[in-house]
Amino acid sequence: MGQLRVEKVQEFIKQEISQIILSELKDPRIGFVTVTRVEASGDLRSAKVYLSLMGNEDQKLVTWQGLQSSLGFLRTEIGKRIRMRFTPELSLHLDESLDHSARIQELLLKIKQEEGG
Repeated sequence: MGQLRVEKVQEFIKQEISQIILSELKDPRIGFVTVTRVEASGDLRSAKVYLSLMGNEDQKLVTWQGLQSSLGFLRTEIGKRIRMRFTPELSLHLDESLDHSARIQELLLKIKQEEGG
């Protein structure tokens, strides 16, 4: 399978999961979630879905639990929408790069203020 096909499938899954979380998941535990990227295996049998969660630690934990319990629903919905022989097995992963970036910005601003800049 070509790299282009894998990239197209990754982008499709990212867009569809974003839409499903936004408008179709009815779990009240799920707060603000951003799908940051999807990494599909070369054979498209599995896909890692990276998510960024907003809120304090308790809110993130509750959102994560809600998302984990909706994994079967997400895969079923992707299966209905994608034209492939197999629906990729989905796994959810936290993408903490946004949190990391925000923390670095915070530290840089603090240093700048301490230097009187």
